[in-house]
Amino acid sequence: MSYKQMVNDNLSLRSKKGSLDFGTDAYLLSCYVKKNPKAQAAEFGSGNGIISLLLASRKKLGHIDCFEIQNELSELSKTNVTENELSGLIDVLNKDVTKEHFDQHYDVVFSNPPYLKTGSGKENIDESDRICCREVLGSIESFSLAASNALKFGGAFYTVYRPDRLAQLIHVQKKYGLEPKRMTLVYPSIEHSPCLVLCESKKGGNEGIFVTKPLIIYKKSGTSSQSDYTDDMKYIYDNGEFNDYYTKP
Repeated sequence: MSYKQMVNDNLSLRSKKGSLDFGTDAYLLSCYVKKNPKAQAAEFGSGNGIISLLLASRKKLGHIDCFEIQNELSELSKTNVTENELSGLIDVLNKDVTKEHFDQHYDVVFSNPPYLKTGSGKENIDESDRICCREVLGSIESFSLAASNALKFGGAFYTVYRPDRLAQLIHVQKKYGLEPKRMTLVYPSIEHSPCLVLCESKKGGNEGIFVTKPLIIYKKSGTSSQSDYTDDMKYIYDNGEFNDYYTKP
């Protein structure tokens, strides 16, 4: 069973009850991807398709192939693409990227991959949610390998991940020839530890990374209202992209 809601950029979004919903991590990743209107792009593990929908509606990329292994979510993505009149910009593919043969033709790959190990902590009750959150059918390593196989030399791989697994993220990307070039730590407020890390890597890139200033979402802890956004977060929310402080060293 699915439900429908209006989200950012005036998009209508159908989501599966019990599966991973649209959150800050997905929204920030869509904003972190740099504008490249002619780029051939792919999303790995697209879920209901929200990140690709946001990017396509903003015309930040040329064409996007959405890869989603779960059939029900894949069909839901197709519905979302059609209802938002973005069929010419997005194709949804019900395929497993970890087993797909790629011809290294994408300029950009982006992913909000499963970020929890199986068997750690309290397991998700809903199987679809469990697959989205936990490394049941794919891990950051398998996604990084697939991205390396899919990207042209010099292509960009964008990810959002957990700060406590940052060492693993960097290790597997470098292992498969994806050199981290830009990284941003995201904090709920100045009082908190980071909750997310955003990373842009380049296939075949030289060593050297631009670690941006941190992104603080709220001016103070204990708030969740958009009126309490920091200036940086408000800019991202209003423009659908990060300002120059986060894109240029």
